[in-house]
Amino acid sequence: MTVDVLDALPAMDVAGRAARLRPLFADAGIDALLVTSLPNVRYLTGFTGSSAMVLVTGDALAFTSDGRYRTQAGEQLAAAGVEAHIEIGATVTAQRDALGAMLAPSSRLGLEAHAVTWAQQRDFARALTGQELAGPESAGHELVPTDGLVELLRRVKEPGEVARIRAACAIADDALAALLPTLADGPTERDFALDLEVEMRRRGASGNSFDPIIASGPNGAKPHARPSARRIGRGELIVIDFGCIVDGYCSDMTRTVSVGDPGPEARRVWDVVRDSQWAGREAVRAGADCAAVDRACRDVIVAAGWGDSFVHGTGHGVGLEIHEAPRVAASARDTLESGSVVTVEPGVYLPGVGGVRIEDTVVVTPDGADPLTEFPKDLVL
Repeated sequence: MTVDVLDALPAMDVAGRAARLRPLFADAGIDALLVTSLPNVRYLTGFTGSSAMVLVTGDALAFTSDGRYRTQAGEQLAAAGVEAHIEIGATVTAQRDALGAMLAPSSRLGLEAHAVTWAQQRDFARALTGQELAGPESAGHELVPTDGLVELLRRVKEPGEVARIRAACAIADDALAALLPTLADGPTERDFALDLEVEMRRRGASGNSFDPIIASGPNGAKPHARPSARRIGRGELIVIDFGCIVDGYCSDMTRTVSVGDPGPEARRVWDVVRDSQWAGREAVRAGADCAAVDRACRDVIVAAGWGDSFVHGTGHGVGLEIHEAPRVAASARDTLESGSVVTVEPGVYLPGVGGVRIEDTVVVTPDGADPLTEFPKDLVL
């Protein structure tokens, strides 16, 4: 990542996040929370390594990792302004022991249910309920499953988080603008995907936010097609779904284009999906039900006769992960909040023919949605 991209980004209040987390403990029935999900560890501390745990108690923060990250952990937590007791252990067992010793007697310790395997839960139970650790300070702890406590905070982005997602979206916009003319040369899907990643990295991204989808012709009928050795031809629909990462935060955008006129039927599908996507964007605002946003998109496609060909939800949250809360789908029970960042991405997929998907990432505002992806929506190149 280039220094100038980072220098232009506003600071984030990483140090204040644990304080906003603690008031959620009472309703969850816990005295402390052990954070093992790495995106959540990063959210609370600024740490970017591949192995770490964070213990959040009622009045303190403890961080543990292995020896590879002794220097990095100290530097990154200090840069984020996070005050934490840092323990470096050679093994996971040593790290658990260090954290267990910091718990008050008979603590109810929350575990992140979606981030802990059954085997890990058994290990934590043996280590933290007095079965293996000696001394009164480690005896009698109770493990309590929790669901989405840190994720609840992550749903609403701080201005600094939105700025990072916006920067990632701008890089993706610029990279696509530079490369679209090369589609006329008939590159393979794989080559175009690789070129996109290179162009985004040159502009300051640290990498892809997910493996890009470059699906031409009949491959476009598969919503998550992998780039292949197929050469992109003239007069066929090309689905381009991609994104990049800036300072940990993701972007996500899809455009469907054609080199030359793809014909009246393809144009009709594209027009319907464009209208559907616009209807969904118009439905986004603080207080809107996520299911209602999905319905706004879906109704347009159903009216056109392709309801059975819209085979996925309308969108998802975007942040430190490419897919996070809230979900925007027919079955979703979420309500949009001002500051949430979500995608709106309806699609129609016709096996043996091709597909169309158009997607923007937007930040929810009190009276609508502010688009973070700004690349034009044009079918014919």
